[in-house]
Amino acid sequence: MLFKLLHLLIQLLIILVFIHALGSWFPQIRESRFYALLDRLIEPMLRPIRQVLPYMGGIDISPMILIFILIVIDRLIGR
Repeated sequence: MLFKLLHLLIQLLIILVFIHALGSWFPQIRESRFYALLDRLIEPMLRPIRQVLPYMGGIDISPMILIFILIVIDRLIGR
């Protein structure tokens, strides 16, 4: 039961990271209260990844890396 709950939490985080990444492309969404709340939740997880990544010419791939890390954790927990 605990593993199913963790799986659900990780899946929710993956969806939120995806929404956060998509929302960053639209100024109207970035100014909303929902995005501000989402940013406070997701940004602390992205910040360490961004500090390690080299500069990629303005392309931020940290959400993709975070999603990959979450998938790996989910797979490891599921075993």
